[in-house]
Amino acid sequence: MNKVLLNLSRIFLGFIFLIAGLNGYFVIFEFEPFIATSPEAMELFEFEYLLIFEKFLEIVCGVLLLSNRFVPLALAILSPIVANIFLLHLILDHSLLVLAVILVIMYSYLLFCYRKSFKSVLEKKPSH
Repeated sequence: MNKVLLNLSRIFLGFIFLIAGLNGYFVIFEFEPFIATSPEAMELFEFEYLLIFEKFLEIVCGVLLLSNRFVPLALAILSPIVANIFLLHLILDHSLLVLAVILVIMYSYLLFCYRKSFKSVLEKKPSH
């Protein structure tokens, strides 16, 4: 059961971030996005390079999660992105708050499953 939930969480997050990243490039190139975007979120990207870089990271991490490669690295990169998505929808735009909460739950579960990969990061005195 745990393995199934782990894989479902990984695939779900990978799919969400891959689609969101691709959708972001539709916005950047001024095409009609295939998924509605939050106007509040778009206002936060005053400089287009931030949106380009964030969407690039979402696509890369989505592919890593879907391919089950470098999952701890993808989780580390996605940490600030997940936090910002959650806070944006909690404070500014409540329209996708349910999805943001689901993302946080799935992300937290994956982080818990891969906690051994991050153990050395939390050492008081690093070992050489």
